[in-house]
Amino acid sequence: MKFRSHETFFIRKGWLSKGMKYVRTYDDVFVSKDPKPMDRLGLGSNMVKSLRYWMQATGLTEEPKSGKRTQKFTEVGDIIFNNDRYLEEQGTLALIQWKLASNEDLATSWFYFFYIFKMQEFTREDFVQGLKNYVLMENAGEAAADRSYQDDFNCIVNTYLPRYKANTRYTSPENNIACPLGELGLIDIANKEKKLYRKTMLSTSMLPPLIALAIILEAHVGQSEIEISKILNDKKSLGRAFNLDMISLLDILRRIELLGEIKIIRTAGLDVIKILTGKSALECINQYYQDLAKE
Repeated sequence: MKFRSHETFFIRKGWLSKGMKYVRTYDDVFVSKDPKPMDRLGLGSNMVKSLRYWMQATGLTEEPKSGKRTQKFTEVGDIIFNNDRYLEEQGTLALIQWKLASNEDLATSWFYFFYIFKMQEFTREDFVQGLKNYVLMENAGEAAADRSYQDDFNCIVNTYLPRYKANTRYTSPENNIACPLGELGLIDIANKEKKLYRKTMLSTSMLPPLIALAIILEAHVGQSEIEISKILNDKKSLGRAFNLDMISLLDILRRIELLGEIKIIRTAGLDVIKILTGKSALECINQYYQDLAKE
């Protein structure tokens, strides 16, 4: 479990693109002594630490657990760098969101928020107390400082709440302090005076069917039939990562079915999807970008 590894900085627009650019050329960019990472990346020391963390938490890169802590692309990171380095496509943002939300080891608070925390409307205190109890149960009674949980909550809100809603002052559309995942709109303000927030569903039009299929295949690896309720509610599921309800999930599944990749089987007792595709999750992701290139 990790908390506050972001150094209180949420992902800024351009950060992940910059990180990928330099990792491709210099695998030691975050540990180099000459030049120093701050000089090469043009960021302060705490921001460098934050970017190093975010590159891994979003599943773009990975570091060895021993030896020199150089970074290399994951398979998904390599595909994204080669096809959408500037994170302009909705499918790219959806992939990064699922990777981040499902990263229980490096992004524990994100995992808790999307997969364990069931409150639809909540305050910071609701989240912090729930996370604290979860950690105590899962981590043999050992917990981090409350300040770490509070900072994680603030970072989660800043990740998904559009900046114009978080700040009453005029926000320039050219201001790059916003987080790219804010476009998904997964958090909104329920009551500003009471500092009450709520989870909001992703618009199904923002989740391309091939990317949704890739997530399903990776979350339920090796299964030829999957209960729709599990796709909605399981840990690391498609439904929880995007705050979906059953109606929105079925809309996404029908669009995948139209591609001939799955078959929805609805019975009186159990609703399932039957996997028809012979593609792997990575092949689905590659096809998504290939289809974009054709368009």
